[in-house]
Amino acid sequence: MTLADLPTPCLVLDRPKVAANCARMAARAGVLGVRLRPHLKTAKSAEVGRLAHGGEPGPITVSTLREAEHFLDRGFCDITYAVGITPDKLDRAAALTARGADLTVLTDEPAAAKALAGHGAPFKVLVEVDCGGGRGGVDPGGEALLAVAAPLGAAGILAGVLTHAGQSYRCRAPGEIAAVAEVERAAVTAAAARLRAAGHACPVVSVGSTPTALFAESLDGVTEMRPGVYTLMDLYQASIGVCAVADIAVSVLATVIHHRDDAILVDAGGLALSMDRSTAKGPRDYGLGLACALDGTPEDGLVVAATNQEHGFLRAAAGPPPFGRFPVGSRLRILPNHACMTAAAHDHYHVIDGGTRVMARWERCNGW
Repeated sequence: MTLADLPTPCLVLDRPKVAANCARMAARAGVLGVRLRPHLKTAKSAEVGRLAHGGEPGPITVSTLREAEHFLDRGFCDITYAVGITPDKLDRAAALTARGADLTVLTDEPAAAKALAGHGAPFKVLVEVDCGGGRGGVDPGGEALLAVAAPLGAAGILAGVLTHAGQSYRCRAPGEIAAVAEVERAAVTAAAARLRAAGHACPVVSVGSTPTALFAESLDGVTEMRPGVYTLMDLYQASIGVCAVADIAVSVLATVIHHRDDAILVDAGGLALSMDRSTAKGPRDYGLGLACALDGTPEDGLVVAATNQEHGFLRAAAGPPPFGRFPVGSRLRILPNHACMTAAAHDHYHVIDGGTRVMARWERCNGW
């Protein structure tokens, strides 16, 4: 079977590119002297998780309890659930530990910390620290850090601290990313030092983000890193210098359904591609995705300029689109702005071997 035989729209994964991306990050973890705990919220695939660890299950990060259940069923036991847990989810999380999961959860709320401490399940708990991204987490120098840690430490379930430098996605050059990586490192190690000074054990000091993992100059004092999108990469990562367009391993296969005066229409719309416009903020705007030939060669300047629910409108940067190269009924591939968002619309990958031959179908885990 080849890409020409598949129903469209569908999700395509280039296995050699995934393997190369995984090898690059594993080498970085080795150079930096930290454990690699890939965040599988992007790939949501056990096969990709194994590639990230050289072919075997290893420590992973997930963003939903559904993912934790999915990966545990497939042999991944060392799991960090990296979204602040709420008391209503504790029984479901405890069921994972009863099935053999070595489960780590996190919180930045005193009430949740007390609920965790009183639950009785053998959780490990990380206190989430804000290193400047402005999402979740406590101030590494504030009183909330110690307030959250206190009941966890008393219950013997405090495992350490975790942070994520989401602001790295706003950088535009490797030097800027390296500076954010140092802010990330300094914040989480300072939080760890404060906990230790207060008498708490703090064996885990965890950082995240693909950009900072690839450009950090040092991770002294850190024990692990949790990059995620690196397995697949996307146009946004390419736009900020984290990867090349040629490194992007995921695409949406689409069929040309119509020619307009100014656009090529395809059968992949907002539901198949997502409506993510993240590259609009970067040095190059790829619209809603970059078109490629069936073999994956990018069509420079031909982007998805607009979508309806099931229609994509491809327009060229200058002049009319290349109608002759893409007649009605022909196939093309569209690279995503944000791999996590685009892949979320699909429940499996059609895996290719670097060309157009389909070698496998890999399941994805969606939902919560």
